[in-house]
Amino acid sequence: MDKAKFTKNMTGDRYQVDDLFFSRLMDTARTKVIPYQWEALNDRIPDAEKSHAVANFKIAAGLEKGEFAGCVFQDSDLAKWIEAAAYSLMWHKDEKLEKELDDIIDVIEKAQMPDGYLDTYYIIGGPEKRWTNLKDNHELYCAGHFLEAAVAYYQATGKRKLLDVLLRLVDHIDARFGPEEGKLKGYPGHEVIEMALVKLYEITGEEKHLKLAQYFIDQRGQSPLYFKEETERNGNGFYWKNSYFQYQYYQAGKPVREQTEAVGHAVRAGYLYSGMAAVARAAQDESLLEACHRMWDSIVNRRMYITGQIGSADYGEAFTFDYDLPNDTAYAETCAGLSLVFFAQRMLQIEQKGEYADVMERALYNGTISGMSLDGTRFFYVNPLEVLPEACEKDQIHRHVKVERQKWFGCACCPPNLARTMTSIASYAAASREDAYFQHLYLSGTAKAKLNGVEAEIQLTSGYPWKGDIQVEIRPEKPVAFTYAIRIPGWCQHYELKVCGAPFAGEVKDGYAYITREWQPGDRVELTLDMPVETVYANTAVREDIGKVAVQRGPIVFCLEECDNGRDLHKVYLPEQPEFEAKFEEGLLEGVVTVACGGYRLEGEESGALYTTRKPAKFVPAQLKFIPYYAWTNRTPGEMMVWIRQR
Repeated sequence: MDKAKFTKNMTGDRYQVDDLFFSRLMDTARTKVIPYQWEALNDRIPDAEKSHAVANFKIAAGLEKGEFAGCVFQDSDLAKWIEAAAYSLMWHKDEKLEKELDDIIDVIEKAQMPDGYLDTYYIIGGPEKRWTNLKDNHELYCAGHFLEAAVAYYQATGKRKLLDVLLRLVDHIDARFGPEEGKLKGYPGHEVIEMALVKLYEITGEEKHLKLAQYFIDQRGQSPLYFKEETERNGNGFYWKNSYFQYQYYQAGKPVREQTEAVGHAVRAGYLYSGMAAVARAAQDESLLEACHRMWDSIVNRRMYITGQIGSADYGEAFTFDYDLPNDTAYAETCAGLSLVFFAQRMLQIEQKGEYADVMERALYNGTISGMSLDGTRFFYVNPLEVLPEACEKDQIHRHVKVERQKWFGCACCPPNLARTMTSIASYAAASREDAYFQHLYLSGTAKAKLNGVEAEIQLTSGYPWKGDIQVEIRPEKPVAFTYAIRIPGWCQHYELKVCGAPFAGEVKDGYAYITREWQPGDRVELTLDMPVETVYANTAVREDIGKVAVQRGPIVFCLEECDNGRDLHKVYLPEQPEFEAKFEEGLLEGVVTVACGGYRLEGEESGALYTTRKPAKFVPAQLKFIPYYAWTNRTPGEMMVWIRQR
């Protein structure tokens, strides 16, 4: 790897988003989700599960009396909220929000122990037991999320208080973990600190921060297995002792460079692979990058839903085996889809390949934002691709699947995770290096980048994802030569690209069109993507989808809902060559493209017999209406289906 070729993603202050689609989500996150979640973290949402996150910090700081409450990792919910709020401040100044942040940061600082340790579960419940159950008790996980929050708040405001708190915590961790004699040889049970430490390294430049991230990755799964020794030494339980994946639940059954498939808890896995990619980039580690390639291939080519979601099983919230992608029992945790976005972004920073941006786009437009209601006040933990309400109520196998989004969760990792992603969406849209600018996503907005020593504004305008017309205007301060690389999405079969009105005749490599020239102020790039409605077929190894198709237009995956198509969606069929009609409905679901199509509904004889030798009576013509998957159950709850039978 050539370090000079690495790219740096645009931050919110360098890419001002003004996008038909994501501006709404960003504003919803800023005006509704962040305030709502602050109320939830303070236990002020009626009839919702209590968070206790803020209360725990106030108790740990000595400002209130009480016992620790909530999940062992409850601190991380507050950390992700701080990160979301910090990203919001990058593009929308808000004195009230900034004061709320400063006030809670004061509480966090008071809660920190003199040696730098920070975790309310142990500060309140017994500091003498800290670092005795890395496998299950999430101390390093909470530290990682707070570290990401501290970096974001420092970048947004220039204020150092939270960053200094976390630097003390990192010094504490560094003094206790490592290969040196007398240090613990452990690593986190739930990964995230690895990529957080790389973020810290990028602003401090201190090698010890990168080396600590490297240590946690390289030590993971080494023999003797730390988690096994820790369990025996401290009398900890091992919940997964009767499972297939055993210590691979934590991706710790073998060293990461020896792993060949995505196994275990999907969110932990996605965070680990993101950390591996971040370290591979920062340390120019070729063998670690090869391990990332194997994990990417395992997920994207054999274990990913069409919505960009991962983690098919309720048991362990985990991957299972290749092509096992059930629709009605899918776990597909919101956090898992987001972890794939993080992984894709970090791979893009190393290698500008369209496949990474394609997957990032698929997850962002489908299986992640489905985790939040359109008004930003209700949330999904689980994102199924098929729902029968009665099964969710009465069948234990479907107990994890909800027909409606919930106000909050006792384990509320997903809502603030989604909020921090939406408020930082600018960082996923584009990236730059000294001599090139890469357009990964087609978010309308204006970016600023320094290219070959010259400041340039790059303004993109589009109606994406509903329209495929994209216009880009390049405005350097003075004429300058550089490469503008714009992605040609993998879903697009036909496109037209013009540069200053002339057809593009240059290089298209790995999903990007490379336009290298001396750019003059006002030069334009025009990309037109053909965006027909298409039927998508799963690999024939996916048993659940044999004989079925999904409907997709551009990056958007569609579904049928009961409120548009009636009950018994399992009786609905599409013809072999459906004739689709797409139209934008401004008044529906805050403005979406819907897809209409003639199809069939199977009608059987009402004889009362459970089984019969007679073939079901007939197919009756039916008019079908599809809506974007991300927007399902924002109206009347009912059945939903992504994969439809085809005659």
